Amino acid sequence: MVSSERDQGQEPCAARRTEGQLRRRQGLADASAGVTPGETGVPAVVARIERFRCVIYLSGAAGADIAAPRRECTQYAAAFGWEITEVIEEHVGLLPPHGRAGLGQALDRIKAAEAGAVLTAWRSMISSVAQEYDEVAREIEKAGGFLHVRDSARSAEGTGR
Repeated sequence: MVSSERDQGQEPCAARRTEGQLRRRQGLADASAGVTPGETGVPAVVARIERFRCVIYLSGAAGADIAAPRRECTQYAAAFGWEITEVIEEHVGLLPPHGRAGLGQALDRIKAAEAGAVLTAWRSMISSVAQEYDEVAREIEKAGGFLHVRDSARSAEGTGR
């Protein structure tokens, strides 16, 4: 049998949140609902809340058209409400990850806390060699971010992109 304290004649517990905590929670709720700080008395602490930021990194062979993966990554970031700080495109072919200046730039954005993630279209845009890919992912994680592949199912098929 299920019973509650209220059924036994006891008063419900009073909330133990401070006034500041209540204002902060209300401000966060307003921000998530799209209410602009200052519109309805939203506290200034909410004004410091920023959208999650990412860097889009795309690579391909010289002359390859990577406009479609760029558009897909941009739409993907928008679907999650991520702010794109930079889009880095490289047309260097099969260079190892540490030989690519653009990938180094993306890592620098993570280290500088300008972004929290590197978003790429396919795993093979980082490296088709699992060990190299894992090494890049570890470097990004050590810098305080993460590597996110938009279409991991397509990457696992070995599309050669």
